[in-house]
Amino acid sequence: MKLAAIDIGSNAIRCQISNVFIYHNNPVFKRIEYIRYPMKLGQDVFATGVISEARETKFIKFLHALKLLMEVHEVDHYLVCATSAMRMAQNAPEVIKRVYDLLDMRIEVIDGFSEAEYINKVIHNLLDDKNYLHIDVGGGSTEFNVYVNHQKVASQSFELGSIRQLQQDGRSEIWGVMKEWVKENARKNNVTRAVGTGGNINKIYELAGKMAGKPIFKKQIEEIVDQLENMTMEERQTILLLNPDRADVIVPAARIYLSAMQWARVESMLVPTVGLKDGMLQALYEKHKAEVTPI
Repeated sequence: MKLAAIDIGSNAIRCQISNVFIYHNNPVFKRIEYIRYPMKLGQDVFATGVISEARETKFIKFLHALKLLMEVHEVDHYLVCATSAMRMAQNAPEVIKRVYDLLDMRIEVIDGFSEAEYINKVIHNLLDDKNYLHIDVGGGSTEFNVYVNHQKVASQSFELGSIRQLQQDGRSEIWGVMKEWVKENARKNNVTRAVGTGGNINKIYELAGKMAGKPIFKKQIEEIVDQLENMTMEERQTILLLNPDRADVIVPAARIYLSAMQWARVESMLVPTVGLKDGMLQALYEKHKAEVTPI
């Protein structure tokens, strides 16, 4: 069975197509295609409240391209989810209807809690017996989850992300509420380590030269951030080979990860390089698993 997940984020759109096999009663996802495009819907929405006409045109063209790609790969089932920027856009219903009318593609706009639930599907199996604070920083929102003995015991979503930070929409009141929530829940549940998801922490993990499965320490993240802050945008792109849409948001995102680690009083973080799209694929598998023939 082939499945596809399209994650319409505030900074980028990601599409992953995977083959699914059943081996020893467990699903195995083999990625056969992955595309990421910096659509930056949040750049419009968080500044003006709407998706601009020019960006909407590009958005529909890109979804059309993804639909053709899924047809070529003969995808059996797919899921399209949109997060913070689409939640906030005043003209989102019109854009979503236009996509359906033109492409026959349904876009599901999910709230922060649903976003966290999708990610939970792939996170909890990757954790050990420590108590974890999960931090997921997107372009428009940040989701927190607390895990004790592999089980999620607390969850909260805040409309604060890397693009909002970049646009100096700091929202000091949200920072304050976020800080109190993290401090209280980390203390109450004896959190000892963080787990980070999102494109920016994945890139920081890569820049730190960490081996897969090994934790990254708060001090190492701070060193990477100091290095980035002392570089121009051009240097970030030409020396560190960051994409332009990553070079501008990586530091604001890192500040959220570091702040949360400080509030929770944890010094290390696991970075499993999974995210919303992986949870969406897992959800699709659970819905259609009867169609998969075991190996």
